[in-house]
Amino acid sequence: MYLLNEDTICAPATVPGTGAISVIRVSGPEALHAVSSVVRCSEGRDIASAPGYSARFGHIYAGDGSLLDDVVVTVFRAPHSYTGEDSAEISCHASRYIVDNILLLLAEHGIRAAAPGEFTRRAFLNGKMDLAQAEAVADLIAAESASAHRVALTQLKGGFSKELRRMRDQLLNIVSLMELELDFSEEEVEFADRSELLKLVDEVVAHIGGLVSSFRLGNAIKNGIPVAIAGATNTGKSTLLNALLGEDRAIVSDVHGTTRDTIEETLNMGGLLFRFIDTAGIRKTDESVEMIGIERTFRKLEEAVVVLAMIDLGKAASLYAASGDDREAVLETYLSRVMSDVLDRLDPARQKVVFVLNKIDVLGDDVESGDGALSGEGESSAVHDALAARQRGGAPVPGISVESGRPKIGNKYVSLINSIVLFIDKQSKMRGLKDCGLVYVSARKGEGIDVLKSVISGLCAEYSASPDGVVVTNIRHIEALTNASSALTRVRSGLSDGVPTDLVAQDIREALYHLGAIVGEISTDEVLGTIFGRFCIGK
Repeated sequence: MYLLNEDTICAPATVPGTGAISVIRVSGPEALHAVSSVVRCSEGRDIASAPGYSARFGHIYAGDGSLLDDVVVTVFRAPHSYTGEDSAEISCHASRYIVDNILLLLAEHGIRAAAPGEFTRRAFLNGKMDLAQAEAVADLIAAESASAHRVALTQLKGGFSKELRRMRDQLLNIVSLMELELDFSEEEVEFADRSELLKLVDEVVAHIGGLVSSFRLGNAIKNGIPVAIAGATNTGKSTLLNALLGEDRAIVSDVHGTTRDTIEETLNMGGLLFRFIDTAGIRKTDESVEMIGIERTFRKLEEAVVVLAMIDLGKAASLYAASGDDREAVLETYLSRVMSDVLDRLDPARQKVVFVLNKIDVLGDDVESGDGALSGEGESSAVHDALAARQRGGAPVPGISVESGRPKIGNKYVSLINSIVLFIDKQSKMRGLKDCGLVYVSARKGEGIDVLKSVISGLCAEYSASPDGVVVTNIRHIEALTNASSALTRVRSGLSDGVPTDLVAQDIREALYHLGAIVGEISTDEVLGTIFGRFCIGK
């Protein structure tokens, strides 16, 4: 019954009680007659006789004859509706009491409640959209940023499906020629030029490879660009997360190892969705629970697109002041120890790093007429500018003092900052870090947070640009594309090695199967149930 679309279904398409109106969607062969029985319109203007793309004003009465609500009903006639069936949408006031009673009245007229995603499932089964487009509906509803909306809308409009159909048509042409050869095997006729087939397979494999590669971009756009906040214990990572979000999301304490597990929250910045991840502080420990948290930190570091490598300026200043003539060596040893576990796990080819010098407010003593600002003279200032130039877009890396691009600090701390900046530059060059930034903040006071957000957005500018071509965002699609690519790799080897035609054709058919599974040309009830079960009830 669920697949044959023989019954009529209904469900709220909006959440009752959250706005001025609610919309109840009704679809199926008896939709218009059932709604006509529930809604009383002016004589001669009943719902059952209304043309498609029209609206009717009417009244709904409760079982005791009292007025329940005044409503507007929008009529859609098959096949020109979302589901391809006769459909109606009842717009009523957004009272849960009103909505529940309208649904009860519809149920009394034989209309059953829709299952999750059943409207979109019917749209797919009735040929209104393919399976990839149906999945894009859910992505469009869930989109939390301009980029995610743009990618989902492209897929909903059939951009991805067109790419797949073009590749399938090419492969169908190949396999049809090969199977024609099999029909004339005794005559040893060759209809398909092997060199041309090999060239075509190479093109399709390359195209699939490009789609698979786009998943990293698509996944980040859809689920949020992962930004890991990492560093030693008590550097202010949880405080920074709270400052970025503008709320107390993570527990803050002076006790080392307070954060035992990762905490993730999303934030929309400049049309992009970022997923900030507060991680457990990294240190040597024998405490079993803390060790598990640190291992999870390392995994999140590997997954991140951007890593915020935090340095505690307060701790660095204390060591620097107490170390006498050896202070440069002591500082470098300290920085190497607290940064190595983070930097050793970075992949310079795909990851970006922002060095966040936190607790800049503790270095604010002894500032006289701005003399404590890094003035732009000397080796560290040149390094500071070099780090800025390496930031994507070439924009300078600003500090708390916007005018100078460097922080205002006490005179006695200038050499400390110089040494830290030189250490960062040395590490960046040694590890081949190309996309990096340097920002001074006081997470506790909220200083430099807007600057940090700007730097992160600048490093991720590629995610906000309109992607060239189709971007894959769905793990099911990636699995199917990967399987298709594996089958075509065997086809390529078979064509090169002179493998019998029937075996090569079988591998092509396997590739066609996997590509067809994406758009639903080949599907099972189990697959459909899994996909549409994730939808909301009224979609």
